Amino acid sequence: MENLYENARGLEKALRQSDEYVNLKKLFYAVNNDESARNLFENFRNIQMRLQEKQMMGQNISEEEVIQAQKAAALVQQNGKIAQLMDAEQRMSTVINELNKIIMKPLDELYGPFNG
Repeated sequence: MENLYENARGLEKALRQSDEYVNLKKLFYAVNNDESARNLFENFRNIQMRLQEKQMMGQNISEEEVIQAQKAAALVQQNGKIAQLMDAEQRMSTVINELNKIIMKPLDELYGPFNG
């Protein structure tokens, strides 16, 4: 069992050294060090989280909240630093999803016949 955890720690190290992570980290600090961009990004994230929480609790999202989220998203996309960060986040998410598929492959193969 320890070998699995050693491999996971190796994967973590490789992830931290990957081009995708290094670029994401650089862009994150660029946004974080720009007060205007940081405030814009934090506001956008807060709106996103609030809406996700409402969805998870089965609460309705008002038209006003949708409009507010759309306006925040438009502002974020207009900021070059934030737009680059969000693109890098998407690339990092893709890598993690692909790694997850690889990790889950033994279970998918084991239970695959039951899924029709």
